[in-house]
Amino acid sequence: MKYNQIIIEENEFELLKNITSKTKIIGTKTNQSSIKKLKKELRSAKILPKEKLPTDIVTINSIVTLQMSNNVIRSFQIVTPEHSDIIQNKLSILSPIGLSLIGYAANDEISWQLHSNPNKLKILKVLQN
Repeated sequence: MKYNQIIIEENEFELLKNITSKTKIIGTKTNQSSIKKLKKELRSAKILPKEKLPTDIVTINSIVTLQMSNNVIRSFQIVTPEHSDIIQNKLSILSPIGLSLIGYAANDEISWQLHSNPNKLKILKVLQN
């Protein structure tokens, strides 16, 4: 992990705390597993004002280029649920991948759970939008 902990912009931290407090509302086991992981990481996250946030940190609206465990490279924009559109490569922050990426930086490798299979992602690039 590039910065030794996840880094969250202070307004997004409040939004993420709100999202993770509603775990029971958000159905699937995969999502619940991702939310539990994020809750744990939020407890030790470094919270920064927007102007001090490193530009290579994944935030809401970031465009993230990932290398998947099968070596496929894809780019997604991380968005709020109402703007999610997989056809346009807009991935909801509430999706397992979205929840797993937030607060990480370019070159970080992340393990996340999809169904019952562990997967690895490498963040190749982060663009702030």
